[in-house]
Amino acid sequence: MSRGVWLLPCALVAALLIPIVLGGSDLFIQLRTFPPLFLLSMFGMILLCWNLNALRLRLLLGFTRINHLRAVGVVMATEFAICATPAGAGGPLTLIALLMRQGVRPAQGTAIYALEQLADLLVFTGALLGILGYGLSTALDSRLSGLLGASAALLTAALVLLGLLGRFHRCLLRGNGRLLARLGIRLPRRRSWTRKVLGFRNALRDSLNLPRLLLFGVFLLTAVHWVLRYSVLYLALLGLDSALPWAWTFVLQMLALTAGQLSLLPGGAGGAELASVALLAPLVGKSKAAAAILIWRLVTYYFYLAAGAPVFVHLVGRPLLKRLVGYRPF
Repeated sequence: MSRGVWLLPCALVAALLIPIVLGGSDLFIQLRTFPPLFLLSMFGMILLCWNLNALRLRLLLGFTRINHLRAVGVVMATEFAICATPAGAGGPLTLIALLMRQGVRPAQGTAIYALEQLADLLVFTGALLGILGYGLSTALDSRLSGLLGASAALLTAALVLLGLLGRFHRCLLRGNGRLLARLGIRLPRRRSWTRKVLGFRNALRDSLNLPRLLLFGVFLLTAVHWVLRYSVLYLALLGLDSALPWAWTFVLQMLALTAGQLSLLPGGAGGAELASVALLAPLVGKSKAAAAILIWRLVTYYFYLAAGAPVFVHLVGRPLLKRLVGYRPF
């Protein structure tokens, strides 16, 4: 078995050990007192998130291109690939492969994935700006306000950069062509790459030219999905009698998951746990922080892997599964 195949199980074991070691014996006491109804509600929220994302996919494709059950399967398989591969690199590959089986061209599938990511970026930027405005009006903790301001500035800069890329993409293509020529890339290959980029550009433009009411529906579904998913940690703390402001748990999850992705481990395993415990322990104590993180990751990471793996194998097949698990982005 290759080193890449071992990466996922090793990362999962390490991610489980981090909260167990940091929480100590009190961790299991906290877990025993956690209300089962809260846990069932969290799993129900994730099931609802999958259905919301499936509806978003159907809106972008057209309801006649794919039925709802198939769309839910595509979403679950894609989420599994994101969680099972370093930095989530397998997600777009899985989505494009599955959409191709529905008769969707690769360029259109790539454009749909890009549009979904753009909707996510808009939702996070709007949420951070809204929370920042609320925090400034209600004297929110200065550390939280600083984190919110920095995160909102970064996301806003990303949106501006994307807008500039869209506006001046022709100049970028010309410059890229000259750079490839200097690197010795032959003309047929340069033309092939340019055709693919232009095909993606045209597909993305067609998606952005969809009716505004439909695009607003996509944005609304995206917003509801992330509100539900980012409420899991808040509910975990509430069930442990250590409720924190929802805004703090929102920012904490963003920072922890970003730190996890920078570790280049599948699903940010290990890095996300360390970052979240480091941010949460000073507020609620080590044992409760470890218990909350363990519950949060159980619902938003391990459940995605356990439920998505059989769907992925059924829809995509074992060969691509082995290829993605063994995939290394660098």
